[in-house]
Amino acid sequence: MSPQRRSLRLWSGAVTAALALSFAGAGQASAADVNNAKNAGFESGLTNWTCTASSGTTVSSPVHGGASALKATPAGQDNAKCTQTVAVKANSTYTLSAWVQGGYSYLGVTGTGTTDVSTWTPDSASWKQLSTTFTTGASTTSVTVYTHGWYGQAAYYADDVSVFGPDGGGGTDPAPTVPATPGGLAVSGTSSSSVSLAWNAVSGATGYNVYRSGTKVAAVTGTSATVTGLAAQTSYSFQVTATNSAGESAKSAAVTGTTTATPTGPALPRHAVTGYWQNFNNGATVQRISAVQSQYDIIAVAFADATTTPGAVTFNLDSAGLGGYTVDQFKADVAAKRAAGKKVIISIGGEKGTITVNDSSSATNFANSVYSLMQTYGFDGVDIDLENGLNATYMTQALRSLSSKAGSSLIITMAPQTIDMQSTSNSYFQTALNIKDILTVVNMQYYNSGSMLGCDGKVYSQGSVDFLTALACIQLEGGLAPSQVGLGLPASTSGAGSGYVSPTVVNNALDCLTQGTGCGSFKPSKTYPDLRGAMTWSTNWDASAGNAWSNAVGAHVHALP
Repeated sequence: MSPQRRSLRLWSGAVTAALALSFAGAGQASAADVNNAKNAGFESGLTNWTCTASSGTTVSSPVHGGASALKATPAGQDNAKCTQTVAVKANSTYTLSAWVQGGYSYLGVTGTGTTDVSTWTPDSASWKQLSTTFTTGASTTSVTVYTHGWYGQAAYYADDVSVFGPDGGGGTDPAPTVPATPGGLAVSGTSSSSVSLAWNAVSGATGYNVYRSGTKVAAVTGTSATVTGLAAQTSYSFQVTATNSAGESAKSAAVTGTTTATPTGPALPRHAVTGYWQNFNNGATVQRISAVQSQYDIIAVAFADATTTPGAVTFNLDSAGLGGYTVDQFKADVAAKRAAGKKVIISIGGEKGTITVNDSSSATNFANSVYSLMQTYGFDGVDIDLENGLNATYMTQALRSLSSKAGSSLIITMAPQTIDMQSTSNSYFQTALNIKDILTVVNMQYYNSGSMLGCDGKVYSQGSVDFLTALACIQLEGGLAPSQVGLGLPASTSGAGSGYVSPTVVNNALDCLTQGTGCGSFKPSKTYPDLRGAMTWSTNWDASAGNAWSNAVGAHVHALP
């Protein structure tokens, strides 16, 4: 090696060392950074922690990671402050963080030698991470880290505290090891589409994975999980593993869970009334599901929302627009209506609906997401109200897939526009015929429509008995069963831009179709005693008009022979 090459290597090594010292002095994160907090996850009780007025204790639930967490309860003039003195390095930057839940929660640090910092959050129903940074002074060798709640507020929980930065020399918690395999896995409950599992906590675990027949289907932080989307009366094998930053345990011993039969519930009446319930405030009476008039047999919740996944839908309750109506209250009201023999379904689409099902993947996404909403909210089925067109092939696939999941009790309704049902070659009409064996009712919208052809080839204008009966005749003679045909009308003049008719006109049309009486100039060649009934937009506009529509039409429908 030449002297010149040797001197270059020496110079290069000196520069590298100088750069390393420069970065270390600036307090930058490095591979040597550690969590300087001790007993950061409260796995050793309150060791290394001090809580004012005996306000703190450790609990096994809820926990963010491991098997324990801090619970501290403010009382009187005490804010439940828990502290730890942490060794740190001078002139260094640290990230202070912790996971909190429950009442008002504060996280902070004092004695930094520079600027002491803190952060906080109001009540939180689930785990939330608080995080801030601080820099130590030139002579700072320790700081005091604290959590506290607020006077007179609920208890708060804290877990997995971290003071991450250069090693202060005070020692750290032992590095985690791969957790042990969970024990005690058992089936804690079943339904026609789900199996609930529970198992024993594993020390050092921060989460658990649930496997069905060897495939991971869920990841949770607690010691229980419910696996949904299962077929009725089917047995499944489940295992669970424990996880943390060091890795994943071996799978537990398997348990078998068997789903129950699909509940059938009360049958839909021979003649039924459908009403759309508005999940928004547009000037009509704001209702909770519990306030929907008892004349309605099918309540269509309007509407589901599109997601970024093609074909998939979700449901977002407009709590703010509905006066603080909560999801739990909504679910309870749906359950109460169902217990009273009503059917509550989720409607897809509407005037502004943008859901598209145009291939096998989106059809699968549609079926899976609708079924998930049924499981979450207790819906009995789905209403198809896609006013921007649909693909008969793939909507048929989607609805048949949904039927295979939900079983024979599934309610499927459709609300096409008049133009959609002029011919059996139309995609809406095709879809209805494709699923005739699982279809409940088609409630065509006899409003917001221009003039249309009746089944006799004549042109009829909306707003008359003839418009209702002559257009319904197309469906009745085009392949749908009478029990699958309903008349859809607005509940008041405010419910649609045009096409409102009085309840008397609706009732006359029902009598004309079922009994041959009350007809206008058009009289069907035969009667259809099994005609399903009527639908309205909406229960809210009906309520705004004193429930005049449902009191008149509802009573008439239910009195049909």
